[in-house]
Amino acid sequence: MKDDPRKDRLSEAHSSYRVDSADREQTDLPNGHTFEEPISEAGKWVSEEDYWEHYFHHPDFNYEWNDGILEEKPVSDVATISIYQWFAILLYSYLEANPIAKSVMLEFAVRLSLPYKTAIRKPDLAVVLNDNLRPLVDQDRSYQGVYDLAVEALSDSLRSEKERDLVVKYAEYEEMGIREYYILHTDERNLRFYRLNDNGRYEPIPPSPDGVIRSQVLPGFQFRIADLLRRPTLFELANDPLYQDFVFYQYQVAKQYFEAEQQRLELRAEQEQQRAEQEQQRAEEERKRAERLAARLRELGISEDDL
Repeated sequence: MKDDPRKDRLSEAHSSYRVDSADREQTDLPNGHTFEEPISEAGKWVSEEDYWEHYFHHPDFNYEWNDGILEEKPVSDVATISIYQWFAILLYSYLEANPIAKSVMLEFAVRLSLPYKTAIRKPDLAVVLNDNLRPLVDQDRSYQGVYDLAVEALSDSLRSEKERDLVVKYAEYEEMGIREYYILHTDERNLRFYRLNDNGRYEPIPPSPDGVIRSQVLPGFQFRIADLLRRPTLFELANDPLYQDFVFYQYQVAKQYFEAEQQRLELRAEQEQQRAEQEQQRAEEERKRAERLAARLRELGISEDDL
């Protein structure tokens, strides 16, 4: 049986993240007090059971688990976080207008049971359609199914952190069958938007000629790459035809109702004016007819008193 090339990518990526953990550091405080600063245990081997019990909701560090090895989720820079927040708000606006899915973020873990290993990841943002074979329920604290869309905000502090999203998770999410995978970053060169093709492999989502990315997982969800970097306000988006179907949905509904009501009132006023003009025209015609009748009677020598 021919080896799957993705096995090598997963194996190589996995081996690059074994980091030795350091001892706890002690910090001197005023008045003779000391404080032991928590030190990351990234690189430590723990069982999956131990991870769920002690590291899944660690008080100091946000850990993922890569086939027995703890990996600390890195932190993105402020600019990338701002892009992530803008994208999340846009997505929430879409889901409010189109409640076809649920979303989770940050601390919410998914278990990836892959042919070559098991990993527990915490995408920065993920979406599960309501018709997914394993839909999200309100009581879930982690996810055992396959996300429909996963989003990571890229950290580039270290090469290994950058490659974790661009290489490792790319291979994991592709193998798991997550239909779309977006990578966000302040540098446009690091933006990635993938979807699975018919062969189950990721390929870039082609932007439209005007730079619009359109999701197939979420019909109607779309955004300009330029807007992702510029981050216009929702008030601006609400008046942009590209976003009007879902940004400020309640506002859009109210706006449509107001515009329809305005049109109705304008039409009614126009109809009332037309009726008034018609009544005035009929009155004028009656006056002229009466004048012609009076003139005819006078020609016949008949006065109004004789009638």
